[in-house]
Order: sequence, then structure tokens, then C-alpha cells
Amino acid sequence: MTDSPPFWQARRLDEMTTEEWESLCDGCGRCCLHKLREDETDTVLYTDVACRLLDTDSCRCSDYAGRQRKVPDCVRLTPAALADIDWLPPSCAYRLVAAGRPLPWWHPLVSGRPETVHEAGVSVRGRAISERRAGPLEHHIADWPGQMPAARKPRVRRQARDRSGPDGESR
Repeated sequence: MTDSPPFWQARRLDEMTTEEWESLCDGCGRCCLHKLREDETDTVLYTDVACRLLDTDSCRCSDYAGRQRKVPDCVRLTPAALADIDWLPPSCAYRLVAAGRPLPWWHPLVSGRPETVHEAGVSVRGRAISERRAGPLEHHIADWPGQMPAARKPRVRRQARDRSGPDGESR
């Protein structure tokens, strides 16, 4: 019996179903941080300021279906739009898959658990501030949202083995 590769390795982004496309989002929230563009160099400057709709604990949009109505400049990411967007974080699965690169171990499609993106320290949880409290974006420029996370698998603590004998005495 042969195992077929996962959908993100077997299909191009524009061949994916809506469900497959949406599942590529790892839930890190980095794309929902405000960005500035340097006028002279056209360089993207990342901030640690989150869109007002981003729940900074869950790292999910609080009104995903109505986001573009409430935040008109919110970008609807599509395979066609992806080619023109230069501000997605380097860890973004859409960018990785488009470039033929593997998804990292912490991505929920690989780990099987949505919490691994937070456990690995990749998400904005505990690192972002809401735009409602932030003040000027220029005061919140940060490098980390635009860098590939140096995420390592968390160490698993082994439980101490019971070294007592049948009578309860230690050996």
C-alpha cells in the first residue's frame, strides 16, 4: 500500500479546495500585524500592533466572515493575490507551499494540533498589542514578525519511573 502525499504537496495552491486553502493558515496571527512601508526604500517594516479584530490570545480573527466590511484594507488572500504580496511572514504556509518548501513541525497540519504554533513561540500570543491601545505605529516597529522563527520542538519531560519494589521500598 502506498501513502499518498498530503494535499499541500500534491496540489498547487490554485487547485486546492476552499477547506484545504483555509487549513494552510497556521493561526500564528503574524499577517494580522500592521506593517509600514519605508517611502525611500520600499522596505516593509513590521510592527507588533495587531488589527483590532485579531484576538491576540487565540490569534484568530474575531469576525473572519465580516472582516473586510469592518476593516476595508484587510487583504483577502488568494492564490492569484499571493504573487503580489511581499509582506507575509517567511513562516507563512502559503509562502512556503508556493515556494515548494515543507511545512514546519509546528504547523497544525503536520503536528495534528493547533496549539503547537503557540507552544513553539511562533504566534503573536503574548507579543502583540491591539491597535486600540498601541498609539503611533512608528513606536512599535519590531523585527520578529518578519523573521523565520527559530522554533524548536519543546522538550518532553519524562516522568520519573517508579523504582520501588513490590513492598513499596525504594531500590
